This record gives sequence, C-alpha cells and structure tokens, in this order.
Amino acid sequence: MTAKTSTGKIKNLAVMAMLTALAIAADIFLRIPNIGGFLTYEPKDVILTIGAFVFGPVAGLCMSLVTCLVEMVTVSSTGFIGLLMNFLASAVFVGTASVIYYRKKTMSRAIVGLLAGSAAMIVVMLLWNFIMTPIYMGVPREAVVSLILPLLLPFNAIKAALNAALVLMLYKGVVTALRKSGLIPKRESSDGENKKLNTVIVTVVSALAVATMILVLLIFAHII
Repeated sequence: MTAKTSTGKIKNLAVMAMLTALAIAADIFLRIPNIGGFLTYEPKDVILTIGAFVFGPVAGLCMSLVTCLVEMVTVSSTGFIGLLMNFLASAVFVGTASVIYYRKKTMSRAIVGLLAGSAAMIVVMLLWNFIMTPIYMGVPREAVVSLILPLLLPFNAIKAALNAALVLMLYKGVVTALRKSGLIPKRESSDGENKKLNTVIVTVVSALAVATMILVLLIFAHII
C-alpha cells in the first residue's frame, strides 16, 4: 500500500466518521417524536444516503448501523426492537438508493435510486411493523392491520418522500464542499450549461417538496 493510497483511505474514514456524527446529531436534535403514539421522524437517512452516494452502499450500511446503535443508547427508549426497526428502515432506503446510483453517478439514476429506495422502505417497514408492533405494544395483530392505512402507510410515505427530496436538494452542495476542501477527489468532468440548469431545477423543486412534506408531516403528527 502506497502512502498516497493510505492517506486516501484515512481521508475517506474521516469523512465517513464526520457524516455519521452529523447523522447522529440530526437523529438527536431534529426529531419529531410520538407520531401516532410510537412513531418518530428524524432526518438521519438524508445524511447517511449522501454518504452512501459518495462512498458506496457498504459504507452507507456501516454508517447506518453505527448511527442506529448510538440512537439506541441515547435518545431511544425502544431497545433492541427499536434498533432493529431503525436499522431496517435506514438500510433499505440508503442501500437501495446507493446501489442504483453508485455504479453510474447521474442525476437520473439518483432520482430512480431514491424512488426505488422509498418504495422498498415503505414495503419493508409495513411488513416489519406488522410483525414487530404487536410484540412491542402488546396488542393483537388485527389492531396493527387497522393502523396501516390511517397511520403506517402515510407516515412511511411522507418520511420517504421528505428524505428523498432533502437528498436531492443537499447532495450537490455537500459533495462540492467536500471536493473543494480536498476531502474527496475532484471529479474529472466539467458541467455543461444544461447539466447546471438541471441541477438548479432539481434543487428548487426539491426545496419546494421538502417544505411541503415538512408541513404535511407536522399536520399529520398534530392530527394523529
């Protein structure tokens, strides 16, 4: 291993540690708890997905696991079941989106990846809520089924849409800042005018979507 390779790996680990710390901070300080009595929204998956887009799916899963473990021993009161559910939600969203995007890093693949990650997370979390919520809450499984349409499905859909929009809005700026600071290599390609315009359009639309989803989530939390 050359000194240059070793330095590059150390830089990568340092950036991954920094992003993990930011995800933990977002988990602790930006959470909306007690939605429907037992659900919580926190934007940690946004930062974890950005990390996975930069360093790959395996790195994203590792950062997700560390973040969820820290959450379990700090702000969470749901123990191992909460750890399992949180890690599943993050791993499916982050992993699916980054697998699609990482092979060919284009805006269209980022959008497709985030849509696929959102759909996968919704399906997986509905299934695991059906399995685990009766155990955690001590209620019959039929009671959980009755919550799918009014609570579980809309919550997971809003969460996925908000996280996806935030990733699209923030990713370019974060990566540009990391490149300018020398923490990750510069990309050997120049942005044309059309690509810059597409980035601006996606950022603006994503910002509008984020504002809308936050409003919907707050209203949904208040109503529930």
